[in-house]
Amino acid sequence: MRTGAFNGGRLEKARIYNGYTIKELAEKIECSRQTISAYENGKESNPDFSIITRLSEFLGFPVQFFYEHSLDYKVGSTYFRAQLTTKGRYRKQQVEKMALISAVYSFIGKYINFPKFEPLCCVESKTPEELAEALRVHWKLGDKPIDDIVFVAESKGIIVTKFTSETSTIDACSQMVDIGGDNVFLIGYSDNKQSAARIHFDVAHELGHILMHEFGEDVNCLTKEEFREREMEAHAFAAAFLLPQNSFYRDIINLPFTVPHYTQLKRKWKTSIAAMARRTHGLGVVSYDEYQNMMRILQRRGLRKDEPLDDELTTSSPKLLRSAIQILLNENVFTPREFIDEMSYNHNLTLTSDKIEELLALPKGTLHLEPQTHKLRLLK
Repeated sequence: MRTGAFNGGRLEKARIYNGYTIKELAEKIECSRQTISAYENGKESNPDFSIITRLSEFLGFPVQFFYEHSLDYKVGSTYFRAQLTTKGRYRKQQVEKMALISAVYSFIGKYINFPKFEPLCCVESKTPEELAEALRVHWKLGDKPIDDIVFVAESKGIIVTKFTSETSTIDACSQMVDIGGDNVFLIGYSDNKQSAARIHFDVAHELGHILMHEFGEDVNCLTKEEFREREMEAHAFAAAFLLPQNSFYRDIINLPFTVPHYTQLKRKWKTSIAAMARRTHGLGVVSYDEYQNMMRILQRRGLRKDEPLDDELTTSSPKLLRSAIQILLNENVFTPREFIDEMSYNHNLTLTSDKIEELLALPKGTLHLEPQTHKLRLLK
């Protein structure tokens, strides 16, 4: 089914989603670079359908996807950890993936009441430490260790997702999307992270950006100094949020500052030894020289990248969108085919079942379409 004109913007999104330049994509499907450029820029109103078919098959997006109007939402800035060392193409790839997740979220939200994110007031007048304390009060977390930060963030209206990437330089990112006047925040973290300690710090770091920084401006226009300052603020927030000053201080004030003792502390707080050591210095319990010595010990023992307990301490995967899909299917609101058709016909977003499963980290086969059922529907 094709209705309307070809939408070059959709082709650009599909290309970026897959991580290709115009030149690379043209070579892959054996057409000219000028052709792809003309299609994306709207200079060719009646593109060769055989080329569109090849693009569809290679990029993994249905033909119909390229003939739909652009969705009515506005993507704000995206903050990336390690932004200064990550190539632009990888950042753009994750932006498109998170934007598509937002679009699917918007559709599901017509049937499921998701929790709404409630921002804190007067954040400009607070330090990262004060904001971390205020958020714990606002979310009724007390001053105990956070056992599952993914669950906490999702329960407070933030979309959390895992992403795959061709590069190891992206640890996590956060993004704001304006959907119908509502600001929806997303946090993505790399699926090469398995340890709860690293995931917890990444998610807390992105929470810091969401609370403290402006998502309506172009982050790429910031100077290196401005970006580093925001990263330092997000780091300070994450440390204070995960390791509250009073309760963490009570744990460390009489504790020997050694790797074995902080390994046991890590089991309780689900935060890395390196982050706890830095927090211990920040709270004035150890000197800068003692902190640096701890870092050197970790380095010599090969523990800066892979710490003790990293393979033991785990946290849950994102469940908000996955659970919403399961509810819709289990309550017979939709069959898998009806879900995909409804999103296409009434939400202007045609995706394959594989693509939706990939975006939402659904178990493979969740939206499996029976070949015979699919065929009968096509005959209609």
